[in-house]
Amino acid sequence: MSSNTSVLRPGDNLPPLEIPVTRTLIVAGAIASRDYQDVHHDAELAKEKGSPDIFMNILTTNGLVGRYITDHLGPGATLRKVAIRLGAPNYPGDTMTLTGTVEQVEQVGRAGPGGGAATVTVTVEVVGANSIGKHVTGTVTATLPARGGHI
Repeated sequence: MSSNTSVLRPGDNLPPLEIPVTRTLIVAGAIASRDYQDVHHDAELAKEKGSPDIFMNILTTNGLVGRYITDHLGPGATLRKVAIRLGAPNYPGDTMTLTGTVEQVEQVGRAGPGGGAATVTVTVEVVGANSIGKHVTGTVTATLPARGGHI
Protein backbone atom coordinates (compact mmCIF):
# COMPACT_ATOMS: atom_id res chain seq x y z
CA MET A 1 0.00 0.00 0.00
CA SER A 2 1.29 3.44 -0.85
CA SER A 3 0.33 6.57 1.01
CA ASN A 4 0.19 10.15 -0.17
CA THR A 5 2.53 11.78 2.32
CA SER A 6 0.95 15.18 1.73
CA VAL A 7 -1.80 14.08 4.13
CA LEU A 8 0.42 12.59 6.86
CA ARG A 9 0.28 14.55 10.09
CA PRO A 10 1.58 13.90 13.60
CA GLY A 11 -0.99 11.84 15.48
CA ASP A 12 -2.22 10.00 12.37
CA ASN A 13 -2.60 6.25 12.76
CA LEU A 14 -1.34 3.91 10.07
CA PRO A 15 -3.65 1.03 9.13
CA PRO A 16 -2.90 -2.16 11.08
CA LEU A 17 -1.08 -5.10 9.48
CA GLU A 18 -1.88 -8.60 10.73
CA ILE A 19 0.92 -11.13 10.33
CA PRO A 20 0.18 -14.80 11.02
CA VAL A 21 3.08 -16.17 13.06
CA THR A 22 3.71 -19.55 11.50
CA ARG A 23 6.39 -22.09 12.29
CA THR A 24 7.64 -21.60 8.73
CA LEU A 25 7.93 -17.80 9.16
CA ILE A 26 9.91 -18.24 12.38
CA VAL A 27 12.32 -20.83 10.97
CA ALA A 28 12.72 -19.11 7.58
CA GLY A 29 13.40 -15.76 9.27
CA ALA A 30 16.04 -17.33 11.50
CA ILE A 31 17.73 -19.06 8.56
CA ALA A 32 17.60 -15.94 6.36
CA SER A 33 19.26 -13.90 9.10
CA ARG A 34 21.80 -16.68 9.82
CA ASP A 35 20.55 -17.04 13.38
CA TYR A 36 20.98 -20.74 14.06
CA GLN A 37 20.13 -20.69 17.76
CA ASP A 38 18.05 -23.77 18.46
CA VAL A 39 15.23 -21.82 20.15
CA HIS A 40 14.27 -20.52 16.69
CA HIS A 41 13.96 -23.90 14.95
CA ASP A 42 13.94 -26.85 17.38
CA ALA A 43 10.81 -27.09 19.55
CA GLU A 44 12.20 -29.79 21.84
CA LEU A 45 15.40 -27.90 22.61
CA ALA A 46 13.42 -24.68 23.08
CA LYS A 47 11.26 -26.51 25.65
CA GLU A 48 14.38 -27.82 27.41
CA LYS A 49 15.48 -24.18 27.75
CA GLY A 50 12.16 -23.17 29.34
CA SER A 51 10.19 -21.90 26.34
CA PRO A 52 6.84 -23.47 25.42
CA ASP A 53 7.88 -23.56 21.72
CA ILE A 54 10.22 -21.98 19.20
CA PHE A 55 9.96 -18.19 18.92
CA MET A 56 10.71 -15.42 16.42
CA ASN A 57 14.12 -13.77 16.47
CA ILE A 58 14.71 -10.02 16.62
CA LEU A 59 16.04 -9.79 13.07
CA THR A 60 12.81 -11.21 11.63
CA THR A 61 10.82 -8.78 13.77
CA ASN A 62 13.03 -5.92 12.60
CA GLY A 63 12.39 -6.86 8.97
CA LEU A 64 8.63 -7.06 9.50
CA VAL A 65 8.60 -3.63 11.17
CA GLY A 66 10.53 -2.19 8.22
CA ARG A 67 8.13 -3.81 5.78
CA TYR A 68 5.17 -2.33 7.64
CA ILE A 69 6.56 1.19 7.24
CA THR A 70 7.69 0.88 3.62
CA ASP A 71 4.40 -0.79 2.62
CA HIS A 72 2.61 2.31 3.91
CA LEU A 73 5.00 5.03 2.74
CA GLY A 74 5.61 3.49 -0.68
CA PRO A 75 8.57 2.40 -2.81
CA GLY A 76 10.32 5.79 -2.59
CA ALA A 77 10.77 5.48 1.19
CA THR A 78 14.21 4.83 2.64
CA LEU A 79 14.49 3.58 6.20
CA ARG A 80 16.96 5.76 8.08
CA LYS A 81 16.60 4.42 11.62
CA VAL A 82 14.81 1.45 13.15
CA ALA A 83 14.98 1.35 16.96
CA ILE A 84 12.99 -1.51 18.46
CA ARG A 85 12.68 -3.38 21.74
CA LEU A 86 11.30 -6.88 22.12
CA GLY A 87 8.73 -7.86 24.72
CA ALA A 88 6.39 -10.87 24.63
CA PRO A 89 7.66 -13.67 22.37
CA ASN A 90 6.01 -14.48 19.04
CA TYR A 91 5.11 -18.19 19.11
CA PRO A 92 3.74 -20.26 16.22
CA GLY A 93 -0.03 -20.14 15.83
CA ASP A 94 -0.37 -16.56 17.04
CA THR A 95 -0.94 -13.36 15.06
CA MET A 96 1.12 -10.22 15.42
CA THR A 97 -0.72 -7.00 14.62
CA LEU A 98 1.50 -4.07 13.76
CA THR A 99 0.16 -0.56 14.34
CA GLY A 100 1.80 2.81 13.93
CA THR A 101 1.30 6.40 14.93
CA VAL A 102 3.00 9.26 13.10
CA GLU A 103 5.12 11.22 15.58
CA GLN A 104 6.78 13.75 13.31
CA VAL A 105 6.69 14.88 9.66
CA GLU A 106 9.32 17.33 8.45
CA GLN A 107 10.12 18.65 4.99
CA VAL A 108 13.82 19.05 4.28
CA GLY A 109 15.02 21.27 1.43
CA ARG A 110 13.01 22.93 -1.29
CA ALA A 111 12.09 21.49 -4.62
CA GLY A 112 12.63 23.56 -7.72
CA PRO A 113 15.35 25.38 -9.61
CA GLY A 114 18.44 25.76 -7.49
CA GLY A 115 16.74 24.21 -4.50
CA GLY A 116 17.54 20.57 -5.20
CA ALA A 117 15.09 17.85 -4.34
CA ALA A 118 12.84 18.22 -1.33
CA THR A 119 12.47 15.23 0.95
CA VAL A 120 10.14 14.42 3.79
CA THR A 121 11.34 12.79 7.00
CA VAL A 122 8.66 10.80 8.80
CA THR A 123 9.01 9.28 12.28
CA VAL A 124 6.51 6.61 13.30
CA GLU A 125 5.97 4.93 16.66
CA VAL A 126 5.35 1.23 16.02
CA VAL A 127 3.78 -1.45 18.22
CA GLY A 128 3.47 -5.13 17.33
CA ALA A 129 1.12 -7.01 19.65
CA ASN A 130 0.13 -10.67 19.90
CA SER A 131 -2.23 -12.59 22.19
CA ILE A 132 0.15 -12.40 25.16
CA GLY A 133 1.17 -8.74 24.92
CA LYS A 134 3.40 -6.33 23.07
CA HIS A 135 5.97 -8.26 21.06
CA VAL A 136 7.77 -5.17 19.75
CA THR A 137 7.76 -1.44 20.43
CA GLY A 138 9.89 1.24 18.87
CA THR A 139 10.29 4.05 16.40
CA VAL A 140 11.14 4.12 12.72
CA THR A 141 12.44 7.13 10.80
CA ALA A 142 12.19 7.15 7.02
CA THR A 143 12.78 9.67 4.25
CA LEU A 144 10.98 9.96 0.95
CA PRO A 145 10.68 12.45 -1.88
CA ALA A 146 8.22 15.26 -1.22
CA ARG A 147 5.24 15.22 -3.55
CA GLY A 148 4.37 18.53 -5.12
CA GLY A 149 6.42 20.39 -2.52
CA HIS A 150 3.98 19.47 0.27
CA ILE A 151 4.51 17.51 3.45
